[in-house]
Amino acid sequence: MPNIIIIAGSARQNGDTATLTRQLAKQAQWDLIDLNDYQFSYYDYKHQNRFDDFIPLLRKIINRYDVLVLATPVYWYAMSGIMKVFFDRLTDLITIEKDLGRQLRGKGLAAISCSNGNNLGDAFWLPFRETTQYLGMKYLADMHVVNGEEYGFDKFIQAVESV
Repeated sequence: MPNIIIIAGSARQNGDTATLTRQLAKQAQWDLIDLNDYQFSYYDYKHQNRFDDFIPLLRKIINRYDVLVLATPVYWYAMSGIMKVFFDRLTDLITIEKDLGRQLRGKGLAAISCSNGNNLGDAFWLPFRETTQYLGMKYLADMHVVNGEEYGFDKFIQAVESV
């Protein structure tokens, strides 16, 4: 079985996404981290933030895990701000940390989102799919959960663990 980590990116550490990710982690027995526990800033072309928590966090994730599950609430039809910053900082892995970035090749990535409605279009998943392809990773699955409804993780877990 692959080593899998859920990377939660929400503005609230005790909101609906946190509840969702804790339940998924418990059911699937996957590890879980919350991006709010780390200090990293927006992408910077001059790389003045290269010594914040981002690179050490990615080094830990890349060295320990085969699959990354990105979890985000839906804010204005898009991923959360902290998840977007996480995505933008992946640029560091193709500029100043190329050797680390190359280690993402062949790893799996999945995404899960939650919101109050079931009006999420397929375009929401575009950044996840295209980033995965660009980095040479395998896009495994995505799932949207409407807050307050039954989660039904079984199919998602099976797809993620199929690497």
